[in-house]
Amino acid sequence: MTTLLIAEHDHASLKDVTNKALTAAAQLGAPVDVLVAGENAGGAAEAAAKLKGVAKVLLADSPAYAHDLAEPLAALIRSLAPGYDAFVAPATSRFKNVMPRVAALLDVMQVSEIIKVVAPDTFERPIYAGNAIQTVKSRDAKKVITVRTSTFAATGDGGSAPVEAVAAAADPGLSSFVGEAVAKNNRPELSSARIIVSGGRGMRSRANFTKYLEPLADKLGAGVGASRAAVDAGYAPNDWQVGQTGKVVAPDLYIAIGISGAIQHLAGMKDSKVIVAINKDGDAPIFQVADYGLVADLYQAVPELTEELGKLGR
Repeated sequence: MTTLLIAEHDHASLKDVTNKALTAAAQLGAPVDVLVAGENAGGAAEAAAKLKGVAKVLLADSPAYAHDLAEPLAALIRSLAPGYDAFVAPATSRFKNVMPRVAALLDVMQVSEIIKVVAPDTFERPIYAGNAIQTVKSRDAKKVITVRTSTFAATGDGGSAPVEAVAAAADPGLSSFVGEAVAKNNRPELSSARIIVSGGRGMRSRANFTKYLEPLADKLGAGVGASRAAVDAGYAPNDWQVGQTGKVVAPDLYIAIGISGAIQHLAGMKDSKVIVAINKDGDAPIFQVADYGLVADLYQAVPELTEELGKLGR
């Protein structure tokens, strides 16, 4: 089975989720090509060429792909479809927008957020907020797949694939770029952070995120996350949301502060290697999945924890 992996990147470099999605794509069978679509994206293409197991890199360098619009990218993938049996992408917000369009253009079903490749046509994926695992077998001649990257290890370097230029596809003209407001953040991205500190409704305000959670995250070099309840209440921005309707993460350490542990939140972080929970309610569901739990007032416990980390030179 010939597979095309569509890279997630920032034009200059690859995102870590691409390396993880490559691990899944390789399990479908060799060869695996990587598509890098962007503007001035040569740096990302060169990084993809160095990944182990990549046969070749297709670089579509055009202003049409500068702003991650779904319609032009879906049209490009459709134009490359005759040469491939499977199209794989990480299940990021970008590709949750792109890949269903690709499936529609190819008139096939999409297999979403796989966590295991059983066979080239058979996959496992979570359903019911991760409380059940569904085995899906696709009879479509061409497979369109998104990967829940938190369950796959990242593929490392070790390759030297050639980079080939491909022409941009005709723009369907269904969308246009108007503008963007990008949040500046010096902390690790949630999808690749080794440590995440998350806050919930118990934080009570945006000011408390700034006062209590962010200093702790800075001490640990961690990303900052939030539950849906905290985001809906306006305590945290949307891109911090962890959960079924946010980002699915699996860091080495996940610290849940003031988070009760709703099912939709647990679906986004329960694969974390170590989970620490701080909550004043000893019966909160979060303690059922936590490796370590502290029943305490977070407004006292979190500053004490931050202070102790400071003494340790963190």
